[in-house]
Amino acid sequence: MKRRMKTLMCCLTTLCMTGALFAGCQTKTQEAAKPAENSKSKLIVIITPSHSNPFFKSEAVGAEAKAKELGYETLTLVHDDDGNKQNELFDTAISRKAAAIICDNAGADITVAAVKKAKAAKIPTFLIDREINVTGEAVSQIVANNFQGAKLGAEEFVKQMGEKGNYVELVGKESDTNAGIRSKGYHDVIDQYTDMKMVARQSANWSQTEAYSKMESIIQANKDIKGVICGNDTMAMGAMAAIKASGLKNIIVVGLDGSNEVRDSILAGDIKATVLQPAFMISQLAVEQADKYIKTGSTGEQEKQLKDCVLITKDNGNKLETFNMKK
Repeated sequence: MKRRMKTLMCCLTTLCMTGALFAGCQTKTQEAAKPAENSKSKLIVIITPSHSNPFFKSEAVGAEAKAKELGYETLTLVHDDDGNKQNELFDTAISRKAAAIICDNAGADITVAAVKKAKAAKIPTFLIDREINVTGEAVSQIVANNFQGAKLGAEEFVKQMGEKGNYVELVGKESDTNAGIRSKGYHDVIDQYTDMKMVARQSANWSQTEAYSKMESIIQANKDIKGVICGNDTMAMGAMAAIKASGLKNIIVVGLDGSNEVRDSILAGDIKATVLQPAFMISQLAVEQADKYIKTGSTGEQEKQLKDCVLITKDNGNKLETFNMKK
């Protein structure tokens, strides 16, 4: 009897230990299956061209502010319009497991591979200001309506020129889609006026310094110019400086972007007009759409979105502040 009881107790002990071990293993498996709290990234990476251009700085400032308002951390990077550097910055965003990338890209073609790479890593890209030459890779491509904006600027330019006279066009970076779109918008209007004659057209690559030197050379060969229409405000500032240095007067200069510098020049009576690209608003909208996409899997919007531009003259220049119209 004693032997039987001992055997029974041993069996019960073994059974209990086995049950406890099974239960313990089962609990650990259930805990491992639960998603970790706050496992989703709260980092938004913002990639733009150099902040030496106030337009791009405004994009970064607007995106950062909106991201922080929505509870995200930010990492702001600059690609300097270098496609290879931009590719490395996308790698940084991927390695940091970013929740989203907001990008004003370095080129319509060269950026495609970087956006595809981010998508493969399940990181959505939201493009601002400049489009890429494919659809279905970025979640959003939110850009100012450059053609509409350029036409506004050209209409004001023709009006200020009195519908006649020799003029110069300074074009942005040739590889940038927006440079071509703006130039086309300008000529869609100006070419209707047979008394308007373009005597020079050169790329100054969006640069104030380059615009100054290009304009200096153009003036030496063309003393009878009456106006200069520029693909952006930075080039307009360079052109205006070269005009002043040459001693020429009453030259009509029109830009496009809506910078504070050009606003001040307009209010001072030098540059005659610009066209506001709502960079600040667009960058904030991109972050809002990124937030919605992260939370719901959809922005509720089409991929390509155009936002209208606003003509800025002496009449409304005082309402312009950092690429945004004050109410």
